[in-house]
Amino acid sequence: MSLTLYGAARSRASMVRWYLEEKGIAYQWISLDLGAGEHRQPAFLAMNPFGKVPALVDDSLAGPDGEPLKLFESGAILQHLAEQHGQEFVGAAGAARRSLTLQWLLFANASFGPALIQAAAKPEDLERQLTTLDSLLSAGPSLLGGCGSDAAAGWGAADCAIQSYLAYLPLFCPQVDLAPFPHVQASIEATRQRPAYQLAMGQR
Repeated sequence: MSLTLYGAARSRASMVRWYLEEKGIAYQWISLDLGAGEHRQPAFLAMNPFGKVPALVDDSLAGPDGEPLKLFESGAILQHLAEQHGQEFVGAAGAARRSLTLQWLLFANASFGPALIQAAAKPEDLERQLTTLDSLLSAGPSLLGGCGSDAAAGWGAADCAIQSYLAYLPLFCPQVDLAPFPHVQASIEATRQRPAYQLAMGQR
């Protein structure tokens, strides 16, 4: 079995790479030169016809064409890795954990990510989301940490997605005052200190 992740620095591929590193899942990393248009070449378009990173090839499963499974979109890739390789959904709470993980992955990419991008134009939307996240994080660092007592409970794909976006906040939205959100601030700092995160982000 082999996994191949295609991506580039400062892209959503980094959060997928962080998950793989954090979980100790073996993979091959292929860095694309976006400036040179490598993501627009036929070889990559065969994996993601929209020409965006990340893309994952998993030869442990076959796609509809009989070839190794090819996936794009960071949320879909994280959900696949959590289920097929991260062992997140085992035990009695597995089904609930699977659904809750999908909920958070969709929220991260469909709601929270866009709120960051539109922070200057719609600051009130980001503030509302940060207020809610701060309250939820006050219960502990893992969003699903209380979902059952199985060994799989703890940090997972849902946390990877949300914490990745939170860590982007000071970089891409420096005008946002995080003082009212102490648990968000703590999450950002804890994320930055994780060796796997530092490796995925090219910081070590």
